[in-house]
Formats: sequence, C-alpha cells, structure tokens
Amino acid sequence: MITLHHLNNSRSQRVLWLLEELGLPYKVAYYKRNTLTMLAPPELLAIHPLGKSPVITDGELTVAESGAIVEYLVARYGNGRLIPAADTPERLRYTYWLHYAEGSAMLPLLLKLIFGRVATAPMPFFIKPIARGIVARVNQEFIDPQLKLHFGYIESELGKTGWFAGTEFTAADVQMSFPLEAAAARGGSAGAGPNITAFLQRIHARPAYQAALKQGGAYELLT
Repeated sequence: MITLHHLNNSRSQRVLWLLEELGLPYKVAYYKRNTLTMLAPPELLAIHPLGKSPVITDGELTVAESGAIVEYLVARYGNGRLIPAADTPERLRYTYWLHYAEGSAMLPLLLKLIFGRVATAPMPFFIKPIARGIVARVNQEFIDPQLKLHFGYIESELGKTGWFAGTEFTAADVQMSFPLEAAAARGGSAGAGPNITAFLQRIHARPAYQAALKQGGAYELLT
C-alpha cells in the first residue's frame, strides 16, 4: 500500500489530493514542522536522505519530489485518468505545467518569503535600516516584477480553457495548485486575477480536495 509521508502546510497536501482524485488506497504518516524554524522534523531523514516532504513509499519504492510523485502515481495507477492522450497539444501543455510549477513559479514566491523574513528578523537596531533597505530594493527591482510577470502569464493561460492542460481537469492542475495557493495566501498582486481566483474556487469545491483536507489536517495556506 502507498504511504504518504505528510508534512503539515506543505506540498504534500496536493499529493494527498491526487491520491483522493485517483481513488487509491493509502496510509498517511504525519509529521509536524518545527514551530521556530518551520523545517521538517529529523524523522523524515529516515524516509529520504534529504528529509523533506512530499515523499511516498510504495512497497520497496521510495519516490520524492512533487512532480516525480505525480508522474509516478498517474502512470502506475491512473489507467489513463488525469492525463491527456499522448502526442496531443494537451499532453505537451500537461508536461509543461507539471514542471513549470516548481521550475519557474515557485522561485519568486520563495524569494519573497525569504526576504520577508529577513526584513522582520531580530537584529541590532543599527542594522535594521540597512537590511530593510536591501529587502525593499530587491523586492522592487526583481522579486515583485517577476511575480507580476509569472502570475500575469498564468492568469492569461487560465483564461483560455479554465484548466492548465486543456478543457479537462488533469494532474497538472493538482501540481499547479500549490504555487497559486501560496501566492493567494501571501497577498499582493500575485494570484489576484479573476481567472486564478476562479480556478482556486473550482479546485477547492472538488470532493476529492475536500476529502484530502480532512485527511491532511489544518492547511494554513487557505487561511
């Protein structure tokens, strides 16, 4: 049986959602972040050398990284579900968005999070103006323009069909959910467009999404 090693408020929530969409039997091993560092607990190192989530075990196999897990589950257990037919434009879009989610979309969001923490971190009073000035400049000249560029692009693409890989819901939509939810949770211009908002409303209303929330526990990206 598949075991999802699930870290609270993490990318593993979308793997849990995918398992529900596919109707697969699974178990959940729960892990909690360190409340000070927000890092995964050392117990995850026993599952995978990087000690991160998501990671699944399936018999003797251990699969890490969200995109790899999504591809594995859909290929092995999907029976053609949640993936467009091979050699179609929709399949190419599916592959693109499956990798774009972590390859491009998450970088500016991660930088925004890191620099936001730098600006509020404890430090000597005479350093604060310098640190905050650096943060403000990096945000203004790089991070915010990148967020505007990427999420404007996503907004435009969603306006074509409402889903990422064509007219049907696929696992690419599951994979893209995390950066869009992260952007919406952190506010600002990223994620504020009507097409992105409508997409989030549609996925949150799906029965499998709601079932995954019950299994995964509190998911603070939605609050």
